[in-house]
Amino acid sequence: MEKYNKLVRDRIPEMIKEAGKTPVTRILPEEEMEEYLIQKLEEEIQEFKESRDFEELADLLEVMEALAKLRGEDLYSLERLKADKKEERGGFEERILLESVQD
Repeated sequence: MEKYNKLVRDRIPEMIKEAGKTPVTRILPEEEMEEYLIQKLEEEIQEFKESRDFEELADLLEVMEALAKLRGEDLYSLERLKADKKEERGGFEERILLESVQD
């Protein structure tokens, strides 16, 4: 039996059953959910770093949306905050690398 102890998408247990296996799961209490989402975020970042696959960005977005919802927000709120920060500080379109700051 393989052990995972990781947060999975809602349909994964169903897909495991369809493959003829038996998933062992539990429902996370809300107070544990943020920590598991952060672990999932790190996992998805690592997968993107390794693969550079555009699909991994969708996975990152899914985890970010779940984190926002856990805090009583939504993607619209996140997008609005992103736009405000972009207005104030700019984005990354100009590809500026800050190498140092001299006194």
